[in-house]
Amino acid sequence: MRRIIPLLLTTLVLLPAATDEEIHKAEKGWTSAVTGLDYAALDRVLGDQLIYAHSTGNIETKKEYLARLRSGAQKYDAIEIQSTTVRIYGDSAVAHSKARMAGKSNGNPFDDRLMIMHFWVKQGGQWRLVAHQTTKLP
Repeated sequence: MRRIIPLLLTTLVLLPAATDEEIHKAEKGWTSAVTGLDYAALDRVLGDQLIYAHSTGNIETKKEYLARLRSGAQKYDAIEIQSTTVRIYGDSAVAHSKARMAGKSNGNPFDDRLMIMHFWVKQGGQWRLVAHQTTKLP
């Protein structure tokens, strides 16, 4: 047991800590995948237990959200992130952004200024978005 403890401590010290840059990169990956309708990338980025809450109050699962994108019921023409604050908690992180999103939802155009709250979890060595919440700004 005495030999195992130093080995465990050495291993923990050598594990790389998550960085803000990793989350900023994950956020950019999500933005690119959503606006580019890259379904393969979205499938990798979105967690299987995703809770996707729109600013309208609609809440969708990963399956429901991807189906809306594929059907064209939800389309993002632009997502412009203006600022992002990241807080890391081990293998999870919260990203809070201010952004502008433009596109169509159920055939109706939107061009909204929003706050976006994302909750990321590192699973299998990859950051996955497991919760999304937007709130409209005036």
